[in-house]
Amino acid sequence: MGQNHYVTKQLANPLQRRVKGQNQVQQKKSYWNFSRTLLIAFCLLGLTAASSTGSKTKDVVLKIGIVQRFGEKPTAKLQLEPSKGDRIKLKFITGNREETLVTNNPVKLETVMETLPQAKVDEVVVLGTYRTFETAEDSAQSWRSQGIEVEIAQPERWQVWAKRDVYNTPLLRRLLLQSLPASSQNIAYLDTKVLPKLPRVSWVINGKRYSRSNVTISTDKSLIRVNSTANPEKARLYAGQMILQPNAYGTYTLVNEVPLETYLRGVVPYEIGTNAPASSVEAQAILARTYVLRNLRRFAVDNYQLCADTHCQVYYGLNGVAPNTDRAIAATKGMVLTYQNQLVDALYSSTTGGVTASFSDIWNGEDRPYLKPILDAPINIWDLSRQNLADEKNFQQFINLRQGFNESDGDLFRWRKETSLEDITKGLQKFLQVKKSPYSKFKKIEAMAVVKRSASGRILELAVKTDIGVFNLHKDEVRSAFAAPISTLFYIQPLNKGQSSVWGYAFIGGGFGHGVGLSQIGAQNLAKLGWSSPKILQFYYPGTQIKILSNEIQP
Repeated sequence: MGQNHYVTKQLANPLQRRVKGQNQVQQKKSYWNFSRTLLIAFCLLGLTAASSTGSKTKDVVLKIGIVQRFGEKPTAKLQLEPSKGDRIKLKFITGNREETLVTNNPVKLETVMETLPQAKVDEVVVLGTYRTFETAEDSAQSWRSQGIEVEIAQPERWQVWAKRDVYNTPLLRRLLLQSLPASSQNIAYLDTKVLPKLPRVSWVINGKRYSRSNVTISTDKSLIRVNSTANPEKARLYAGQMILQPNAYGTYTLVNEVPLETYLRGVVPYEIGTNAPASSVEAQAILARTYVLRNLRRFAVDNYQLCADTHCQVYYGLNGVAPNTDRAIAATKGMVLTYQNQLVDALYSSTTGGVTASFSDIWNGEDRPYLKPILDAPINIWDLSRQNLADEKNFQQFINLRQGFNESDGDLFRWRKETSLEDITKGLQKFLQVKKSPYSKFKKIEAMAVVKRSASGRILELAVKTDIGVFNLHKDEVRSAFAAPISTLFYIQPLNKGQSSVWGYAFIGGGFGHGVGLSQIGAQNLAKLGWSSPKILQFYYPGTQIKILSNEIQP
């Protein structure tokens, strides 16, 4: 997400020197493409600092992957429907000409596994696997500083790949792996798949079956209902048009091309709810707009910009639109949150557990001055400067407080979950296997302990002692490694349950999610107390300013 500062290192091996020139060209091209995308977005909005929020301006069109890996399951189906009285159009290329099919009926896209005349070998160098895009991007920047061109992908978890069009032969990929330092060779690996079959998309119109990899789908009213289930009630209504296109994983992505302000109508109701107080909904609308414009690069590897789930922002289309959220979006049209004339890293979560986290509490990379530990309460009931939550005793005292916070009445403000040692062991082994860690072969956990906390109380390092040695989990890895904790704001307590040995552990904590930036539950409480949206945003992002988007604001 952020722009991190790294020290550029001299290339240390022959392979890196051979590909350095090509890497630099690719890097400049990648940077230019991203910068150009943002410039076009800002120009399309056409807003200036002097403009009113009611200005009639052309809206930027976003590319959102609403079905990201269509075809993973051989039986996958998608039904696309026009609204009543409308018709659906499918455009694709046949030979050298564009063909258009038009129908008033729903179109069902199906996947069929096609047997290839010769098995296809699909191979990438995976340089790391991560829970979040933020951590993957920090790793990618580190690799680039070493002269290795990379790209970020999300076949399931986030991964950093050696750039495929640079390391485009089996020899180059293997030479790269051999050239890596020993510490990197522990996590990097060659992911090789031999594919005897590949999914192909097909559909039937007027009794004739068609099969194409790239299809543009539109309607006269620019409204399309999409259903990936057999239940008609679960269909979602989207504005704009759709594009079915191949992705980097051998499957397909259904991309919704939708104007920014319309996109927000499908985000805000699902992120903060339709019954939230007006000023908290306005704050959410400003953040959602800022977030999407700052994150257009996330899915560059798949040729779209953002996903539609909690890895990005929840975007479920127009089914959930409501007057309350529509008013907030209209009232804040074009408004973004900035710091020193740059779009902020507009992170937010459902609950903070009573204290917000710094960026570096959760992810690697430079801290943002406006994302720092803040007591999530309308009055000062705990002095963070004097009662540092990095201290374990202070932390446990804090996490057992319940009253006086913005989230005190929330279900996830405080939680306790007990897990057996057997279940903890299974979860850890699976996590370590995904990361290709040598510790995945452990059989027994002998002890666990929090080694280091941040000033906001988040776990920075947790040690696990096993029968084959001690390994450490860092930051947001902790949530991936254990099923029980729903944030990194917790402590652990060994449980015997009448046994002579440890039965398992209790995870005792607060909040849900990363806890960085605005708390959606907290913002609603402040709104009920009469706080305006600018005051709410200033509370969670100190030193920031709300501005109308203009060409002067940097991404």
